[in-house]
Amino acid sequence: MFAVKIAAAALLLAPHVAVFPDVTALHHLVQSGSLLASHGVVATCDVCDSEVVTVAQGSLVPLATPVPIGYSAAELAAAYHLPDASVGSSGTVAIIDGGGYPDVESDLAHYRTEFGLSPCTSASGCFKVVDYQGGPPLQPSGSEEEKQLSAETALDVEMVSAACPSCKILLVQAPAADFYLSALHPAAAAVPSIAKAASVALGLGASAVSMSFGYPSTKDIDTGSVSSVFSHPGVAFVASSGDSGYLGTVHGFWPQNLPSVVSVGGTALYQSDTAFSSAAWNQAGSGCESDLPPAHGQPTSVSAFCSGHRAATDVSAIADPATGVAVYDSYGIGGWFVAGGTSAAAPFIAAMFARAGHTATVDGPSTLYSAPATAFTDVSSGQNGAAHSCQTSAPQLCVSGPGWDGPTGIGTPNGLAGF
Repeated sequence: MFAVKIAAAALLLAPHVAVFPDVTALHHLVQSGSLLASHGVVATCDVCDSEVVTVAQGSLVPLATPVPIGYSAAELAAAYHLPDASVGSSGTVAIIDGGGYPDVESDLAHYRTEFGLSPCTSASGCFKVVDYQGGPPLQPSGSEEEKQLSAETALDVEMVSAACPSCKILLVQAPAADFYLSALHPAAAAVPSIAKAASVALGLGASAVSMSFGYPSTKDIDTGSVSSVFSHPGVAFVASSGDSGYLGTVHGFWPQNLPSVVSVGGTALYQSDTAFSSAAWNQAGSGCESDLPPAHGQPTSVSAFCSGHRAATDVSAIADPATGVAVYDSYGIGGWFVAGGTSAAAPFIAAMFARAGHTATVDGPSTLYSAPATAFTDVSSGQNGAAHSCQTSAPQLCVSGPGWDGPTGIGTPNGLAGF
């Protein structure tokens, strides 16, 4: 069932946390993928790839609860066969997001405490916030738009925590205005701030950079100097593939369409009494970028689906809000909420790159494609568009099956071996 996605600008922030008598039942709905049978979703912002579950279908009010009902950090670790929290590198994951967020460190602490993760604080050097020019954190404005963006930021930093509890987290804040496009402030005016933020992340030693958004791409943006910052072997640039389903062979979204960026698709994640299983999320982004060559390391057998051009996506993780993750945000939402979108998948994958400790050899998604097949779990069911909407010669662009496909790429992580 396709969820109704309401315009982000209409998101109404709940003034109080709603109390529900049976949060266990709500968690079971997440595990079975049934949450949206009686709840809706709303996008966080114009360019964000995150969706917040709402109290009812058609509602604009987030489903805020006093305790988490989405997937926990431990459940995500079990789903993707991650080792003990003490195992792995402690690289730095940079998150590029929008607007001021005065409670981000305390909200992160709340999440980590709830799920038994070690503290990550600014005092210890584990957590750092700067603006997109490398200066002090952006001063919060208290605007509704900024508070909406806090839900995106909370999702990002908390998914990094779930995937790599020992990683350092660097939050780089771009202006909130860049996440709300208009005729007076189109993508071409916004993307320089994002590129500048990426440069700051590089300068501060990030081993992976996560970007949970997508700007409408043009040839000028894709091939212009503003995109050159992402051509930086040794750093994993990771971006969400988008929440708009199959986009065909027209221009998609920047920066996930760039050959040097890992494009992360999305799945639904189901949990039974004995195991987890995944299927392609029906809104995960995929398609072809006709202006650009294949992704770095992308086999010709994959790029052939796009006539030799960049085929999205490369890899995937949890994204379906019907099987969403638990997130805590006191600034905007006012408590625990359930979130999805490929914005959940991108920071999770970026953190796995940093945790594996092999980013010195990373050049776009090349190491993913050269990893052993056992490093990923193939996702062979589900689709993000009607089969007839794909190219007739390449239904793999929107229908999942054995091997690479558009919605899920080469599959979902099976431990750290693929990173």
